Amino acid sequence: MAIRLENVGIAVRDLDATIAFFTDLGLQLVGRDEVSGEWTDTAVGLDGNHARIAMLQTPDGSGRLELFEYLDGLAIETQPTLPNEIGMHRVAFSVDDIDEALAIASRHGCHPLRGVAEYEDLYKLTYVRGPSGIIVMLAQELKRDAG
Repeated sequence: MAIRLENVGIAVRDLDATIAFFTDLGLQLVGRDEVSGEWTDTAVGLDGNHARIAMLQTPDGSGRLELFEYLDGLAIETQPTLPNEIGMHRVAFSVDDIDEALAIASRHGCHPLRGVAEYEDLYKLTYVRGPSGIIVMLAQELKRDAG
């Protein structure tokens, strides 16, 4: 059986603000829609499922996020995920310039949980608390000297 990752779905508080955050980081908006009805109730397992959705992808097309904002009061507020909680943890992106990515995140009111770390002279990386409390990992590969 062949299998591939289609997308990661994330429920958000404000779809437009979350789209703005991720598109400013460099993802591309593929499409938007509003969904409801029996098919969504069945697929999601939630009666009265009515949501605005958006699909975003990385510029190379290798990764996709499906964002959805529940309508009609179905969303349940929770505390933001902590880095050590069991369950959905984070979404991670490679970036060419971590300082630029952090400046973009900052314009959206999103900042590192603690700071920027360097992993074995291979990566600079950080976790940012994004829109709706989403943890977003940003990682910049460090260039090694050819020598």
